[in-house]
Amino acid sequence: MKKPAKAVKANPDNTKKEQATVETASATLEEPTAQTAEQTLNANEKKWGKKLLKAKFTVIPNIIFERQLALGLDAIDINIILHLAGYWWTKESKPRPAKATIAEAMKVTPRTVQRHIAKMEAKGYIKRERRFIRGQGSQPNAYHFDGLIEKALPLAEEKIKETQRKQRERDERNGRKKPLEAAF
Repeated sequence: MKKPAKAVKANPDNTKKEQATVETASATLEEPTAQTAEQTLNANEKKWGKKLLKAKFTVIPNIIFERQLALGLDAIDINIILHLAGYWWTKESKPRPAKATIAEAMKVTPRTVQRHIAKMEAKGYIKRERRFIRGQGSQPNAYHFDGLIEKALPLAEEKIKETQRKQRERDERNGRKKPLEAAF
């Protein structure tokens, strides 16, 4: 059985190959090989440059922003998701930036960020985990994306099927073409 690819976020402790292993919605959904990861890293370095990638990068499935309207997400929601994802280094270590940090980067008020997070939480996309440390008080919330992942999955499956259908059609068209005969 083929497994979905694993996403590995940029992290100073990860190797170059681990950083390059990205989640892809390929037609086969096979686990990427080390060679594929290396090719992905090289392709991204060619697009963005080594220095930009060395300063950290974030992996997010395209379906989240391609189908944002179907998910009922606006531009501010997507921007907040991008910021939260930028602090999500491993599956177990949930992102926990302060709302003020996100707001400052977006040039909006912390209340705007709070309202949008509450809206996404009400839709089941994000779950806030309140954090309190005795003697230090309230800490920034941790955020879980399980709901967003679950709700985006059918859209991803739909896109994968469409991609596979288009590939089959291309293959069929290419199979019907007659090879050129050698001219003598």
